[in-house]
Amino acid sequence: MSTVIPIREAVSGCGEAPVLRERGQREVFCGLTGIIWLHRKIQDAFFLVVGSRTCAHLIQSAAGVMIFAEPRFATAIIDERDLAGLADCNDELDRVVTRLLERRPEIKLLFLVGSCPSEVIKLDLSRAASRLSGRFSPDVRVLNYSGSGIETTFTQGEDACLAALVPSLPASHASAPAALLVVGTLADVVEDQFTRVFAQLGFGTDKPAVRFFPPRSANDLPEVGPNTKFLLAQPFLADTARALEGRGAERLAAPFPLGVEGTTAWLRAAADAFGVDAATFDKVTAAGRERATNALARHRLQLAGKRVFFFPDSQLEIPIARFLARELGMHLVEVGTPYLHRQHLAEELDMLPAGTLLSEGQHVENQLDRCREARPDIVVCGLGLANPLEAEGMTTKWAIELVFTPIQGYDQAADLAELFARPLVRRMKLVA
Repeated sequence: MSTVIPIREAVSGCGEAPVLRERGQREVFCGLTGIIWLHRKIQDAFFLVVGSRTCAHLIQSAAGVMIFAEPRFATAIIDERDLAGLADCNDELDRVVTRLLERRPEIKLLFLVGSCPSEVIKLDLSRAASRLSGRFSPDVRVLNYSGSGIETTFTQGEDACLAALVPSLPASHASAPAALLVVGTLADVVEDQFTRVFAQLGFGTDKPAVRFFPPRSANDLPEVGPNTKFLLAQPFLADTARALEGRGAERLAAPFPLGVEGTTAWLRAAADAFGVDAATFDKVTAAGRERATNALARHRLQLAGKRVFFFPDSQLEIPIARFLARELGMHLVEVGTPYLHRQHLAEELDMLPAGTLLSEGQHVENQLDRCREARPDIVVCGLGLANPLEAEGMTTKWAIELVFTPIQGYDQAADLAELFARPLVRRMKLVA
């Protein structure tokens, strides 16, 4: 197994490094994109976007839903009559929701998702959700959140959704034992893998059971309270973490579960918090660590020494940059992120190579100039920038693919590495 540097020894990282803060033109998707992975996770929830035809086209094309399928999302179109005030938007919304629930009785949780158009006309979806929830409860709970792309990045759609769901979580009894909550949408296969590891560590037997949020069923909401400790599985859940802390829960500080190092440190944070001894932890995680390290070795041969530039897009940039630099030997030219939450990313920042250029926010023209000057081997960016940069001869990786793909945990470490190796291999074949 390859040697990795323990977090405590990474004293020369970027914890106190200056950050280049930029404000200007931005190139990101809107928060409606989060519906694509959220609707797959909460299997009896439905996401009704209140927006324009553009909103409908966005999520339809992003999801790749076939015309004869019945997805668990839709768009209530705001048309010219609504904008002109010739129709009562609330009456129209009530009619659409009633028809939807009559047709789809399996829906237990309905999200009214705001968009740029609904916010521009100041449609009060919070009041609409309260009204409709009173009408259809207890069979259906109706909540709302904003998926608007105004001053946000696309992963904040999940954050807004989960934060809206936190007040619905049942309160745990004051006398109940401490509980562990894993927060953030994970693919079912990844959740199952973590569940097995936690079980081997004693959770659910001599330690508390582990719950995941969001759950797979809207009626299986985890309890939360002062006896709840939670681990963030995603770095973009600032509002959700704040809402959980407002309910008395305690966040366990940890890197994010990407790669061997991140996954081990993330699991260790839970193990330490609940008294799992070091020998048991090492024994349980040894096979996963060795398996992932061996799988990463062939990708390291392709990626070591390659230079990577991150445009701000998903808020996954810093954990992924840490993984690429420390486990695959890549050189970080610039790591840009839409928003840098220093408290949630403290452990990640400490593990970044000293001297890494960090940027927060976006001024796309300035960043393009720096990228062109640096001529990195691979650029991580949004779809809007990828094709133009490819036309200029650069190799790119779509940032949104890092959100859609299961990348957390030991068994996905090599899959994450391959996402970066594959574009470079493709470029080499094209050049040859």
